[in-house]
Amino acid sequence: MNQAARTRVCAPASLKELYRHNWRPNLKIPLFYGLLGLAGYLAWVTPSPWVRWSMYVGMGYLWMSIVTFMHDCTHDVLFKARWKNWAFGIFSMIPLLVTFISFKEDHLEHHRYNRSPQDPDAFTMGQRGVLDFLLFYAYIVVGGILTILQFTVIYPLQKFDRRQWLIHSSEVLLRIVVLGGLIVWASRQGVLAPLLQLWLVPAYIFSLLNSVRFIGEHYETPWDAGQMLGTRTIISNQTNSFFWNNINYHIGHHIYPGVPWYNLQKLHAALQSEIARTGAVVDAGYWGVFFKACRRGPESMQRNADRTAGQTSSGSH
Repeated sequence: MNQAARTRVCAPASLKELYRHNWRPNLKIPLFYGLLGLAGYLAWVTPSPWVRWSMYVGMGYLWMSIVTFMHDCTHDVLFKARWKNWAFGIFSMIPLLVTFISFKEDHLEHHRYNRSPQDPDAFTMGQRGVLDFLLFYAYIVVGGILTILQFTVIYPLQKFDRRQWLIHSSEVLLRIVVLGGLIVWASRQGVLAPLLQLWLVPAYIFSLLNSVRFIGEHYETPWDAGQMLGTRTIISNQTNSFFWNNINYHIGHHIYPGVPWYNLQKLHAALQSEIARTGAVVDAGYWGVFFKACRRGPESMQRNADRTAGQTSSGSH
């Protein structure tokens, strides 16, 4: 199936409204950064380990809020001006070490070839050999480290031209200057250990949550079947949708990636009849999908085809 040919199921008039930019919902950006800063401050000053670790968990959760804003920047839809999307994308990813251009190029390629052999993010699909199992469970446990390695070294070496390497290298240099300078300052002040804890513990919690989200979006959806069938929407709950900027309404995002985050719930409502007609995958929560993936392990094309055929057969009775 040609992955570039996306299903078009919304009326042009309604699509035009859904594509329309509105600056007001983006006021959540300073709100979330404020909450992130407040949680960091409380974790820094509190004598209670219970409060400190609660703040670390909250910060990891809030980093998903920031990264899902950045995700809209990869499609140039968080802001009207393209340069603003680049500026926010580069700035927001500094603490997480991954360069914006590397994430952007990989993510756009993922959209072009969703759930097909050319999809750079389809690492859950393999032959279920030892290395497939190792990679699958390593991503769950230390996904942040693997992600940094993938986007800093492997993907650029495989895909980047001279211009992309220049941008990527400039972003890496920016991280060295900013984070290196912060580490040197903290070391001189005698606060390096608490600073590293404040940075790395929430980053690891974010990594775990990101693995849950990432696996939930596509695991065991039909292989090479297009954008709608190869993507999962997870209804989750309104709190999660609020803080993760509707990334859980993922089918609509894959079909119409130019729709901003704040219109994805409306888009999902507009797609309901088509989702029901095609049997596209909608689940209630992330954890159910994630624990199922943990039990079953990496995919294979044969297992995926058998499972899809079984689901189709069950649905026809």
